[in-house]
Order: sequence, then C-alpha cells, then structure tokens
Amino acid sequence: MIIAIIGSAVGSDELVELAEQVGEELGRRGIILVCGGGGGVMEAACKGTKSSGGTTIGILPGHHREDANKWVDIPICTGLGQGRNVIISKTGMAAIAIGGKFGTLSEIGHALRAGTPVIGLKTWTISRQEVADPSIIVASDPKDAVDKAVEAARSLPGLTW
Repeated sequence: MIIAIIGSAVGSDELVELAEQVGEELGRRGIILVCGGGGGVMEAACKGTKSSGGTTIGILPGHHREDANKWVDIPICTGLGQGRNVIISKTGMAAIAIGGKFGTLSEIGHALRAGTPVIGLKTWTISRQEVADPSIIVASDPKDAVDKAVEAARSLPGLTW
C-alpha cells in the first residue's frame, strides 16, 4: 500500500511533529510513503517512516536527486515544478493532508478529482455555497489519520488486500 503525505515545505513545530508521527505509523505498518520529497511536513513524515523501518518515495519538482530530503529512499525527478502535485495525488491510494498552503490545496483538489480519498489533519476545509463539504475526512490525531487512510484505501473499487 502507498499513502501520500501532502503538506507545506515549511511547517510549524506542531505540524512537523504530527507529520513525523504519521510517518512512524506508516512505517510500522509497512506502508510506503510518497510525498513531494522536500522539507517541512514532507521531510518530517519521511523521517518518521524511516525511523520505523519504512520506505519513502519523493516526487521532486526539479531535475536533481540531491534536492530530496535526506530521508527519501527513492527520488523521482520530474522537472514539472508544481505539476508534480498531480503525480503525488494519483500515486497514493489515499492522501493524508497535514496543514499546508495553496500547493497542498491543489494536491487535495487533484486527489479528490481522481477519486483518491483525502484525510485531513489540521488542514483545509472545503465548503460549497457556505455549506461544509465532507470530501476531506477529518482525523483527530496521527494514528487516526493512518487508520482512516488505510480504511479508505481498502474500500476503493478494484483493489484487493
């Protein structure tokens, strides 16, 4: 199983700690993490995954493997800039959004449009005509986020686990 982690390259101490805990939980479960391969939330999640024996993939915006954070096992250079957000959102069987700015919001949008479940941990909310939209599944803590991501991924049509 591959779960995407999406979030800001510059995160608050709280968000970085949450991301590391999410990563640890993914690694403990043998789930592969895919992210943008940069700093902040992405780096913290990768660090957590590696600390618990997991594997990480970084979908990089540029042309250089060296741009990946030191916890990325498999750097994939795209040269696509923010266009790489589509690849991240389609690679994960579910996505966990942690905090984030407009880049994270774009990844959330791409994931939802592709039918990839999105679990939110202190991230964006969506509304339509001032009515809350339940598309982002809200998690209360890192373990809950991973539990909900795994459950959502397992419920996707055509996948067997």
